[in-house]
Amino acid sequence: LRLLKTARGQIDGIIKMGEEDRYCIDILVQVQAIQAALNGFNKTLLSEHIHSCVVKDIQEGNVECVDELCETIKKLMK
Repeated sequence: LRLLKTARGQIDGIIKMGEEDRYCIDILVQVQAIQAALNGFNKTLLSEHIHSCVVKDIQEGNVECVDELCETIKKLMK
């Protein structure tokens, strides 16, 4: 959640920068920072999902969760 709060704060900052008609490059740098924060969040969430939900499903015999995980990873890697 810390990473999401960081991204939210950065988005608020970009909105303010737009309202102040700030230099485009400065805004682009901030957008990249948001993308990095969201990527970090995705990595953490995916790892937690694998270690909890996927492991539990496999232990219960639900191996279809691996296909779901693979599809999700494909979407994230676009």
